[in-house]
Amino acid sequence: MRHHSQRVPGKNYRPLNGIPLYQHILTTLTQVPEVDEIVVDTDSDIILHGIQSNFPAVKVINRPPELRADDISMNTILLHDISQSPADLYLQTHSTNPLLKASTISRAINKLLQVYPEHDSLFSVTRLQTRLYDHLGKAINHDPKVLIQTQDLPPVYEENSCIYLFTAATLRKNGTRIGETPLLFETDPEESWDIDEEVDFKLVEMILKAR
Repeated sequence: MRHHSQRVPGKNYRPLNGIPLYQHILTTLTQVPEVDEIVVDTDSDIILHGIQSNFPAVKVINRPPELRADDISMNTILLHDISQSPADLYLQTHSTNPLLKASTISRAINKLLQVYPEHDSLFSVTRLQTRLYDHLGKAINHDPKVLIQTQDLPPVYEENSCIYLFTAATLRKNGTRIGETPLLFETDPEESWDIDEEVDFKLVEMILKAR
Protein backbone atom coordinates (compact mmCIF):
# COMPACT_ATOMS: atom_id res chain seq x y z
CA MET A 1 0.00 0.00 0.00
CA ARG A 2 1.67 3.14 -1.22
CA HIS A 3 1.49 6.53 0.45
CA HIS A 4 1.68 8.31 -2.88
CA SER A 5 -0.89 7.75 -5.63
CA GLN A 6 -0.55 9.18 -9.12
CA ARG A 7 -4.19 9.38 -10.23
CA VAL A 8 -6.13 9.69 -6.96
CA PRO A 9 -4.05 11.56 -4.36
CA GLY A 10 -3.84 9.74 -1.02
CA LYS A 11 -6.39 7.17 -2.15
CA ASN A 12 -5.17 4.28 -0.01
CA TYR A 13 -5.99 6.12 3.22
CA ARG A 14 -8.70 8.44 1.90
CA PRO A 15 -12.08 7.85 3.62
CA LEU A 16 -14.47 5.70 1.61
CA ASN A 17 -17.96 5.71 3.08
CA GLY A 18 -16.45 7.03 6.30
CA ILE A 19 -13.63 4.47 6.59
CA PRO A 20 -10.05 4.73 5.22
CA LEU A 21 -9.90 2.80 1.97
CA TYR A 22 -7.25 0.32 3.10
CA GLN A 23 -9.30 -0.71 6.13
CA HIS A 24 -12.07 -2.17 3.98
CA ILE A 25 -9.91 -4.97 2.56
CA LEU A 26 -8.19 -5.59 5.89
CA THR A 27 -11.56 -6.11 7.57
CA THR A 28 -12.51 -8.51 4.78
CA LEU A 29 -9.27 -10.49 5.12
CA THR A 30 -9.82 -10.95 8.87
CA GLN A 31 -13.03 -12.80 7.93
CA VAL A 32 -11.32 -15.34 5.66
CA PRO A 33 -10.69 -18.51 7.73
CA GLU A 34 -8.08 -19.84 5.28
CA VAL A 35 -5.83 -16.80 5.84
CA ASP A 36 -3.36 -17.48 8.67
CA GLU A 37 -1.49 -14.18 8.57
CA ILE A 38 -2.19 -10.78 7.03
CA VAL A 39 0.83 -8.82 5.86
CA VAL A 40 0.83 -5.25 4.58
CA ASP A 41 3.74 -3.81 2.62
CA THR A 42 3.68 -0.01 2.84
CA ASP A 43 5.79 3.12 2.80
CA SER A 44 3.05 5.19 4.47
CA ASP A 45 3.31 6.29 8.09
CA ILE A 46 -0.41 7.08 8.02
CA ILE A 47 -1.24 3.49 7.07
CA LEU A 48 1.36 2.07 9.46
CA HIS A 49 -0.06 3.95 12.45
CA GLY A 50 -3.63 3.14 11.43
CA ILE A 51 -2.84 -0.57 11.29
CA GLN A 52 -1.06 -0.49 14.65
CA SER A 53 -4.12 1.15 16.21
CA ASN A 54 -6.91 -0.79 14.52
CA PHE A 55 -5.40 -4.07 13.30
CA PRO A 56 -2.66 -4.97 15.81
CA ALA A 57 -2.47 -8.58 14.58
CA VAL A 58 -1.52 -7.47 11.05
CA LYS A 59 2.18 -7.65 10.21
CA VAL A 60 3.61 -4.56 8.49
CA ILE A 61 6.60 -4.64 6.15
CA ASN A 62 8.19 -1.24 5.70
CA ARG A 63 8.86 -0.96 1.97
CA PRO A 64 12.58 -0.16 1.43
CA PRO A 65 13.36 3.16 -0.30
CA GLU A 66 14.79 1.37 -3.34
CA LEU A 67 11.38 -0.27 -3.95
CA ARG A 68 9.25 2.88 -3.73
CA ALA A 69 9.66 4.37 -7.21
CA ASP A 70 6.72 4.37 -9.61
CA ASP A 71 8.56 2.20 -12.14
CA ILE A 72 9.32 -0.65 -9.72
CA SER A 73 7.51 -3.83 -10.76
CA MET A 74 5.06 -5.35 -8.30
CA ASN A 75 6.77 -8.69 -8.94
CA THR A 76 10.01 -7.21 -7.58
CA ILE A 77 8.18 -6.01 -4.46
CA LEU A 78 6.58 -9.43 -3.99
CA LEU A 79 9.96 -11.16 -4.22
CA HIS A 80 11.12 -8.94 -1.37
CA ASP A 81 7.97 -9.57 0.67
CA ILE A 82 8.07 -13.37 0.48
CA SER A 83 11.62 -13.25 1.82
CA GLN A 84 10.22 -11.47 4.89
CA SER A 85 7.18 -13.72 5.43
CA PRO A 86 7.56 -17.43 4.56
CA ALA A 87 4.31 -19.23 3.69
CA ASP A 88 3.01 -22.27 1.82
CA LEU A 89 0.67 -20.18 -0.31
CA TYR A 90 0.46 -16.43 -0.87
CA LEU A 91 -2.66 -14.40 -1.51
CA GLN A 92 -2.29 -10.90 -2.90
CA THR A 93 -5.14 -8.46 -3.02
CA HIS A 94 -5.23 -4.68 -2.86
CA SER A 95 -6.59 -1.83 -0.80
CA THR A 96 -8.27 -0.71 -4.03
CA ASN A 97 -10.62 -3.74 -3.95
CA PRO A 98 -13.01 -2.67 -1.17
CA LEU A 99 -16.04 -4.58 -2.49
CA LEU A 100 -14.33 -7.98 -2.61
CA LYS A 101 -16.10 -10.52 -0.36
CA ALA A 102 -14.46 -12.84 2.15
CA SER A 103 -16.47 -15.76 0.76
CA THR A 104 -15.07 -15.09 -2.73
CA ILE A 105 -11.50 -15.15 -1.43
CA SER A 106 -12.22 -18.42 0.38
CA ARG A 107 -13.62 -19.97 -2.79
CA ALA A 108 -10.55 -18.93 -4.76
CA ILE A 109 -8.15 -20.42 -2.22
CA ASN A 110 -10.01 -23.72 -2.08
CA LYS A 111 -10.34 -23.82 -5.85
CA LEU A 112 -6.58 -23.60 -6.32
CA LEU A 113 -5.86 -26.10 -3.55
CA GLN A 114 -8.10 -28.62 -5.32
CA VAL A 115 -6.10 -28.46 -8.57
CA TYR A 116 -2.55 -27.67 -7.37
CA PRO A 117 0.07 -28.45 -8.71
CA GLU A 118 -1.68 -29.03 -12.06
CA HIS A 119 -2.35 -25.30 -11.87
CA ASP A 120 0.53 -23.45 -10.21
CA SER A 121 -1.27 -20.16 -9.54
CA LEU A 122 -4.63 -18.39 -9.73
CA PHE A 123 -5.75 -14.92 -10.69
CA SER A 124 -9.18 -13.33 -10.77
CA VAL A 125 -10.80 -12.23 -14.01
CA THR A 126 -13.88 -10.50 -15.33
CA ARG A 127 -15.70 -12.15 -18.22
CA LEU A 128 -16.19 -9.94 -21.28
CA GLN A 129 -18.60 -10.75 -24.07
CA THR A 130 -18.44 -7.67 -26.23
CA ARG A 131 -16.86 -6.70 -29.53
CA LEU A 132 -13.19 -5.90 -28.98
CA TYR A 133 -10.63 -4.28 -31.28
CA ASP A 134 -6.89 -3.74 -31.08
CA HIS A 135 -5.19 -0.34 -31.47
CA LEU A 136 -5.13 -0.73 -35.25
CA GLY A 137 -8.90 -1.19 -35.40
CA LYS A 138 -8.63 -4.92 -36.10
CA ALA A 139 -11.34 -7.10 -34.58
CA ILE A 140 -9.97 -9.34 -31.84
CA ASN A 141 -12.77 -11.72 -30.92
CA HIS A 142 -15.38 -11.44 -33.68
CA ASP A 143 -15.98 -11.08 -37.39
CA PRO A 144 -17.43 -7.62 -38.17
CA LYS A 145 -19.11 -9.14 -41.23
CA VAL A 146 -21.06 -11.56 -39.05
CA LEU A 147 -22.84 -9.56 -36.35
CA ILE A 148 -23.98 -12.25 -33.97
CA GLN A 149 -25.44 -11.22 -30.61
CA THR A 150 -22.75 -10.28 -28.11
CA GLN A 151 -24.00 -12.86 -25.60
CA ASP A 152 -23.13 -15.52 -28.19
CA LEU A 153 -19.55 -14.35 -28.64
CA PRO A 154 -16.80 -16.53 -27.16
CA PRO A 155 -15.86 -14.91 -23.84
CA VAL A 156 -12.52 -13.24 -23.21
CA TYR A 157 -11.25 -12.48 -19.74
CA GLU A 158 -9.84 -9.32 -18.20
CA GLU A 159 -7.34 -9.58 -15.35
CA ASN A 160 -9.10 -7.51 -12.67
CA SER A 161 -6.37 -7.30 -9.98
CA CYS A 162 -8.61 -8.52 -7.16
CA ILE A 163 -7.04 -11.89 -6.27
CA TYR A 164 -3.68 -13.51 -6.96
CA LEU A 165 -2.64 -16.84 -5.46
CA PHE A 166 0.84 -18.29 -5.90
CA THR A 167 3.64 -20.11 -4.12
CA ALA A 168 7.12 -18.79 -3.43
CA ALA A 169 8.49 -21.41 -5.83
CA THR A 170 6.23 -20.20 -8.65
CA LEU A 171 7.14 -16.56 -8.06
CA ARG A 172 10.88 -17.23 -7.91
CA LYS A 173 10.89 -19.56 -10.91
CA ASN A 174 8.89 -17.31 -13.22
CA GLY A 175 9.63 -13.89 -11.76
CA THR A 176 5.90 -13.21 -11.77
CA ARG A 177 2.88 -13.95 -9.57
CA ILE A 178 1.09 -15.58 -12.53
CA GLY A 179 2.76 -18.90 -13.18
CA GLU A 180 3.05 -21.17 -16.21
CA THR A 181 -0.29 -22.95 -15.68
CA PRO A 182 -2.56 -20.39 -14.03
CA LEU A 183 -6.19 -20.99 -13.13
CA LEU A 184 -8.57 -18.22 -14.12
CA PHE A 185 -11.08 -17.41 -11.39
CA GLU A 186 -14.10 -15.43 -12.50
CA THR A 187 -15.44 -12.87 -10.03
CA ASP A 188 -18.73 -10.98 -9.95
CA PRO A 189 -18.34 -7.57 -11.63
CA GLU A 190 -19.92 -5.85 -8.61
CA GLU A 191 -17.09 -7.17 -6.43
CA SER A 192 -14.37 -6.55 -8.97
CA TRP A 193 -13.97 -2.79 -8.80
CA ASP A 194 -10.34 -1.74 -8.73
CA ILE A 195 -10.15 1.92 -7.71
CA ASP A 196 -7.73 3.51 -10.16
CA GLU A 197 -9.42 6.78 -11.10
CA GLU A 198 -11.41 9.43 -9.25
CA VAL A 199 -14.60 8.24 -10.93
CA ASP A 200 -14.02 4.72 -9.55
CA PHE A 201 -13.80 6.13 -6.04
CA LYS A 202 -17.08 7.99 -6.44
CA LEU A 203 -18.94 5.04 -7.98
CA VAL A 204 -17.78 2.56 -5.34
CA GLU A 205 -18.84 4.97 -2.61
CA MET A 206 -22.28 5.19 -4.21
CA ILE A 207 -22.53 1.38 -4.19
CA LEU A 208 -21.57 1.21 -0.51
CA LYS A 209 -24.05 3.90 0.46
CA ALA A 210 -26.82 2.06 -1.41
CA ARG A 211 -26.26 -1.18 0.51
